[in-house]
Amino acid sequence: MRPRNLWPLVALAALLIFNMLFTTGFARIELRDGRLFGTLVDIFQNGAPVMLLAVGMTLVIALGGIDLSVGSVMALSGAIAALLMTEQGQSVPVAIAIALGVALGVGALNGALVTYAGIQPIIVTLVMLVVGRGLAQTLTHDQKISFEIPAFEFIGNGTVLGLPFPALLVAVVALCVGLLLRKTSTGLYIEAMGGNPQAARLCGLRVHVIRILAFMACALCAGLAGLIAAADIKEADVANAGLYLELDAILAVVLGGTSLTGGRANLVGSLIGAIFIQTLTIMLQMRGVITEHTLIIKAIVALAVCYMQTPAFERLARRLRPAEGSA
Repeated sequence: MRPRNLWPLVALAALLIFNMLFTTGFARIELRDGRLFGTLVDIFQNGAPVMLLAVGMTLVIALGGIDLSVGSVMALSGAIAALLMTEQGQSVPVAIAIALGVALGVGALNGALVTYAGIQPIIVTLVMLVVGRGLAQTLTHDQKISFEIPAFEFIGNGTVLGLPFPALLVAVVALCVGLLLRKTSTGLYIEAMGGNPQAARLCGLRVHVIRILAFMACALCAGLAGLIAAADIKEADVANAGLYLELDAILAVVLGGTSLTGGRANLVGSLIGAIFIQTLTIMLQMRGVITEHTLIIKAIVALAVCYMQTPAFERLARRLRPAEGSA
């Protein structure tokens, strides 16, 4: 039986090897002023928002749901933090706490509407996608909110022991979620609910609470990603922050092997999928590929990796092996 993350790892390794051989400067890493620089470092720093979104999305998809609002939650949390620091004179910790609190509120509302109102997750979060970004644009009057606050900027471009702080933050969040999924009964409950929610309810699981908490965790990850995105460019850009990143997050989770039908959470695979997407994006940028063509190429490659994980591909591979042996 093949390892769980075989094909995502194979695809990522192939992409990295190709770039190390054929993309000039891809593997170069240097230390300047106590900080690491290089394309491989940029993959983890610039890809941190997508990785965070993929971590949260894994929980929701494992429950059999989906969250299309994470990109708008990113824009909203970044906008709220920027407004509190620049116009209200709030300290960085207070601004971060309130921004993340709003993100948690959005997640709780998503979960409540899905759980108690019985509305499909895709409908609830699609509406929240529009409402969240609209609220962010209303609060900022559809203007970019710039700032020069080193303590906050550290979230997006700071370093710890030469390593990018956003990447370390992703590692901490992923570790916490991984322990939750594999070392506590909550992880078992999430997968049980995704596999058969009715059976889980009949077994006495608090399905309503677990579902709401999963949406809240997903929104919290999106809020953190929004703070990183705003701190990195020193402004809250509500029109572009998190735009289309919900699709990258869902794609990363699917590439990692988590089924959209629920019942299985593959957090490591989701992170591999997010790193794969970011590596592919940076590779295409370094080669001067325009944005429109980048989207097409990413879609084709993603479909190929997804196909490699299907039973149809496994059957095809089994049919080809005897032919190769007989030759």
